[in-house]
Amino acid sequence: RPLVQVVALSLAGEFVKAREMKKDDGEMAEEEKKKPCRFWIWALSSVVFRLILISFAGNLNLSSRPEVSTPLTSIRRLAEGYWLKQASMSPYAGSMYHGSPLLLSLLGPLTVQRIKGQPSHLLCSLVFVVADISSALLLRGIGKKLQMAYGLNARLLGLLKSPRDKGILPSGDIAALVYLWNPFTIACCVGLSTSPIENLTVILALYGAVTRKVPLAAFGLVMATHLSLYPATLTIPIIFLLGYGLDAPPLKLFLQTKKVDNEGRSTSSAVSKKAKSKPTTRLPFLWKKVAHFVFWLLLWSLCVLVLCALSLTKYGGLEEMFNRTYGFILSIEDLSPNIGVFWYFFAEVFDFFRNFFLIVFHVNILFMLLPLAIRLKHRPCFLAFIYLAISSILKSYPSVGDSALYLSLWALFVNELVDMKFSFFLFCGYLGISLLSPVMHNLWIWRGTGNANFYFGNAIGYACFQIVFVVESVSAMLNHDRALKKCNSNHGEVKN
Repeated sequence: RPLVQVVALSLAGEFVKAREMKKDDGEMAEEEKKKPCRFWIWALSSVVFRLILISFAGNLNLSSRPEVSTPLTSIRRLAEGYWLKQASMSPYAGSMYHGSPLLLSLLGPLTVQRIKGQPSHLLCSLVFVVADISSALLLRGIGKKLQMAYGLNARLLGLLKSPRDKGILPSGDIAALVYLWNPFTIACCVGLSTSPIENLTVILALYGAVTRKVPLAAFGLVMATHLSLYPATLTIPIIFLLGYGLDAPPLKLFLQTKKVDNEGRSTSSAVSKKAKSKPTTRLPFLWKKVAHFVFWLLLWSLCVLVLCALSLTKYGGLEEMFNRTYGFILSIEDLSPNIGVFWYFFAEVFDFFRNFFLIVFHVNILFMLLPLAIRLKHRPCFLAFIYLAISSILKSYPSVGDSALYLSLWALFVNELVDMKFSFFLFCGYLGISLLSPVMHNLWIWRGTGNANFYFGNAIGYACFQIVFVVESVSAMLNHDRALKKCNSNHGEVKN
């Protein structure tokens, strides 16, 4: 009888455990079903919120804010360029429009069309809303790929046992919602800035590289470079994505794991040669994919140049376009105030030194590309985020739309950057700068109780916060890799 009781109790215990496991699986399945619903509720809410603000866009007057609209992204300048083109003049006549002729052909007609007496900006606003939603969905797709890669690498290193580990955050959903609900993104959408379209092309290039869709990646990179020039730096991360694959811990961690596994298996004679020779590291560099990417890059570039030449046949051709777009970006001709630091510096510097400092400031971006590429080649998506953040700090005509882009890309790495320092300090800094910038501009321009130093001091503070943000992000990622190495070493000792 005691034996029967023991057996009965053990069976009852196993039955209870099985029921609990089934219950947990059921709860996890329900949670997985609820997550997409929650995401779409928040996403649709952001669209409704944008539409409400668009109906009051005239009262908000965001399109005239220097933080939102720059000489390159202002819809008013685009409308002026379209009017000049309709009047049989060059869209680059004068000093108003400095954007792409393709963007002029796309958005120009929408600046004059009206729908049943509605304001002419309504159609452009709807285009920007669609661009924001498309960018968010692409970010969500990128995040899902990175999340899967993060879980797979953690299991290969022996740090996770279950593919459904609750410690992994849904980085794709978080990044998409950060982009949709970021006040900077909303301000650019409602303020009729073309930044949403530029951000869409950048995210499209990264999405194509992450999903190994080479023509899509090349198209996104060509269009992003054509619209803004600075995304050309993303060529390096995209090549790494196509050649090496998604972000992963350093290669030596996988080699260390393989060595420990082989040492443990060598004590058993049941290990087959096939298991010993099975690689646990990532694939070698895929030159064929990169060559395919270069081919599509040249093809799309040729198509864009041909379309631009056809659009500007009567207005100076490609030479006029290069001088008025890329030349305008590099020479910093317009010194109207913005949230960057170049306008004030070049307003004060002597003309004799102007060319020297132009070279110094622009080459400063190039100097950072190679060291960061060498150190972060195993994390190409994170490298792309760093490049975009640095470009946002040092570009000629920055806007809050640039910050909205790299902040949403930062959210893709919430699992790796969970221990990032000074997060609250940086949040308060961004919030304070966002509130003080309109105040300082009003005191300087409209009330006359301040001077240019008021607004420039705010811009300097904004640049400093961005620098701290970039430095702390890189430090947190490197610390995460070191922590993985330490955990992997401890795991190997326990296994031995």
